[in-house]
Amino acid sequence: MSTKNSFIRIAVLSLFGFFLFVGFQSQQPKIPNSLEIPAHTSNETLICHTGYCLSYDENYKLAKWVAYELTLAETEGEIGRNDKFKPDPLITHNSVSLEDYKKSGFDRGHLAPAADMKWSVQAMQESFYLSNMCPQDKSFNRGIWKKLEEEVREYAKHNKQIKVVTGPILQEGLPVLGPNRVSIPRYFYKALLDYSQPSIKAIAFVMKNEHSELPLSHFVVSIDSLEKLSGIDFFPLLPDEEENKLEKEKCYACWQTDKNH
Repeated sequence: MSTKNSFIRIAVLSLFGFFLFVGFQSQQPKIPNSLEIPAHTSNETLICHTGYCLSYDENYKLAKWVAYELTLAETEGEIGRNDKFKPDPLITHNSVSLEDYKKSGFDRGHLAPAADMKWSVQAMQESFYLSNMCPQDKSFNRGIWKKLEEEVREYAKHNKQIKVVTGPILQEGLPVLGPNRVSIPRYFYKALLDYSQPSIKAIAFVMKNEHSELPLSHFVVSIDSLEKLSGIDFFPLLPDEEENKLEKEKCYACWQTDKNH
């Protein structure tokens, strides 16, 4: 082979390799530098879809948090549910399958609710990825958890936009279901931040994965308490002094709107 042909071949292969690398990079999740994203390390499996980002824990086969911003305009979307549950295509190792939930007696409970994603066809479709699901007691998912989801949407409408972080409390010794041994959480949480004047505020809720007739106010905790329980650092981009103040708050009344009463 001539020297000239060798150089041409090397150049073509190099160019192909470059575009392959760029294409691969473009498919990687881009984690926004946004207030709702909890502190994370380079070892975590972080994924972003159209409407939310998550940190996937391969040991538990669950997201340890799902984070997104919810705005007034998004709550007014008109895209309907599609109910097409499927594995997350961005999770290729230690993933979850539909078989795991089959005849388990548990709901595939949303973390980022489908009703929060009705502003986009793609966001709605991606809300049914199994990475956005957790095994939830049927009466919990369709009862008190749904009630909290509805109230969070009212908060977004009243405050124009809020930051939402939600997930299970992951701890050793959890029971599991299915061939992939998906953990069944005992508790779930939501951490909320309204970072708009004149009433910057924060609140968290922790609920047991079971039926409850108690009012939502019963489940209010401070974000400081939630951080100790979950091991997650929420809203780390806030200025330290402001973060310290907000994360001590547990004022349910501060979030109430006329529609909540």
